[in-house]
Amino acid sequence: MIDLTGTNLVPKEKTAAALGLFDGLHIGHREVVKRALAFSDKGISPAVFTFETHTVTSKGDGGVDAILSRELKFEFLEKLGVRYVYSPDFNVIRDFSAKEFAEKVLKGKLNAAAAICGSDFRFGFGGKAGPDELKSLCEPLGIEVVEVPPVKLGDEVVSSTRIRTYIRDGEIEKANALLGYEFQFLLPVVHGNELGRTINFPTINQRFSERQAVPRFGVYLSRTEIDGKAWDSITNIGIKPTVGGEVSPLAETHIIGFSGDLYGKTARVSLRAFIRPEKKFSGLESLSTQIASDINKANELMRKGK
Repeated sequence: MIDLTGTNLVPKEKTAAALGLFDGLHIGHREVVKRALAFSDKGISPAVFTFETHTVTSKGDGGVDAILSRELKFEFLEKLGVRYVYSPDFNVIRDFSAKEFAEKVLKGKLNAAAAICGSDFRFGFGGKAGPDELKSLCEPLGIEVVEVPPVKLGDEVVSSTRIRTYIRDGEIEKANALLGYEFQFLLPVVHGNELGRTINFPTINQRFSERQAVPRFGVYLSRTEIDGKAWDSITNIGIKPTVGGEVSPLAETHIIGFSGDLYGKTARVSLRAFIRPEKKFSGLESLSTQIASDINKANELMRKGK
């Protein structure tokens, strides 16, 4: 996949550009991307226009928490078969009029023959333009516009807002169903206080990036992948209230059946099911007893197919 961001590159061939923030690449987003991929049959290369999620501002909280990091978003797009991606900071084009977006981004940067968007897609200064305006602006430019209706799972419309709510509430299985994959993060292993080793439950520590969607504090059944190998695991999301010293959220994962030094490695941790809320224990002995119980619960969930 060729990243056009920050370059003067323009595809020589015509492209079909999927448009959207794609902050989670959930099953609704993937439907938009699939419509772009379908143009490959006409010799038109699939492309994606998106933003760096953390640069997008919105009313209320001043920004958007990313469900996927940039690295994972690009990884998933490449696996889907996208040929080109253009992902500028929001402030680079936030002041573009709708017409400038069509002319400078779709025509000028992406050499688009087609533009594909969801029915809730907004663009142009203040986000005042939608699919209807896109169609009227693209027609004289020779760009076909495809509008994709909302995707539902059962009776529920799939949306990033709904998924973020599920993640924050610890309803990770509901979030995963709408995502179409297990919610995950790919982060370096950092040094912690290493108390886990003293109670025979060594863990790896990972710090969440700023403006990352952080799950409800608590313990989760998880899967951990390092260097292409995967293990079952349990992951505590929180601030480690029993031992203290943490201010920002941390993911602390015990990899079941694994031993070895992973400092400096990058680990992919996927959350599969919520086990219990985070809580403070009276001491390390009671914490150790609880971790053993958490592992038993994790094994029980896995036997049930989680």
